[in-house]
Amino acid sequence: MIYFTFDPRPDLKNDLLSSIREEKFEFTRQVDVELLKQAEILVTYGEDLTVEHLPFMNDLKWIFVASAGIEKMPLKELKEKGIAVSNVRGIHKTPMAESVLAHILTAYRSLKTIYKEEEQKNWNKKVPSKELFGSTAIILGPGAIGGEIGRLLQAFHVKTIGCNRSGKKADFMDDMISFDGLLNALPEADIVISVLPSTEETKNLITAEHFKAMKNDAMFMNFGRGSLVATDVLIEALENGEVGSIVCDVFEEEPLPAHSALWNFEQMTVSPHVSSHSSRYLERSFDIFKRNMKIYKNGDLANLENLVNLEAGY
Repeated sequence: MIYFTFDPRPDLKNDLLSSIREEKFEFTRQVDVELLKQAEILVTYGEDLTVEHLPFMNDLKWIFVASAGIEKMPLKELKEKGIAVSNVRGIHKTPMAESVLAHILTAYRSLKTIYKEEEQKNWNKKVPSKELFGSTAIILGPGAIGGEIGRLLQAFHVKTIGCNRSGKKADFMDDMISFDGLLNALPEADIVISVLPSTEETKNLITAEHFKAMKNDAMFMNFGRGSLVATDVLIEALENGEVGSIVCDVFEEEPLPAHSALWNFEQMTVSPHVSSHSSRYLERSFDIFKRNMKIYKNGDLANLENLVNLEAGY
């Protein structure tokens, strides 16, 4: 039995039922332990599973996570039970890359100011704007999402520097550095973009020292996970003028509390974790699920698309 802990919209549900006729499906809006006991395959967004659910996973062999983030799941315990976990890594690249580019162009072409002037019916031609052409961007996490961001930026003649753990070559990156080389590369960057996942290695990877190394007019963007940088570090960088602007789609605490000082800075843009949102999100997720169902039926769990390394956490 295939058990969904969420109920997709009717057209997508009907497509699944017609595409995989030989399987029994169950759909709920929260985890039902009685259904969990019977499930061989579980489809979830990943945030509703806890250690307490593990004893009810009697027959479970595969968990398909309709999200890229799995950090809230009991990964260690799932590995011990021998349950395969796969996700939809890569489907976010189009909406997230478009979101990142939109924020960059908004800042470079002063769209916030233009919109404010428009509201006041002011014909103000003294709006400062600059070009992306010839600038340099460091992209932390040059995988599927980071690579798509790099591809779009290169179309604007931006030099792209990818940054990952190994420093090994990645698509659409003009140069590569490792995490150890980041501090030395930051003075060259006009834009610093992170799309890194949340792992032990990336937690608090960006420190006050990194902001001090950036250009005073640089743009810092975090679209990966809020654990990358402490909120106090962001506030300090803004207060000290160590960075030109910050755009965050993710935060240490979500929703960002109304009392947070981050709301008060003109050079801070708070995006409420929406950069990956798209009307095509589940459509793309279910395309991966259907492909993986064919692999699963062949008994080839080790070759599932986007199989998660439960030890590494991604």
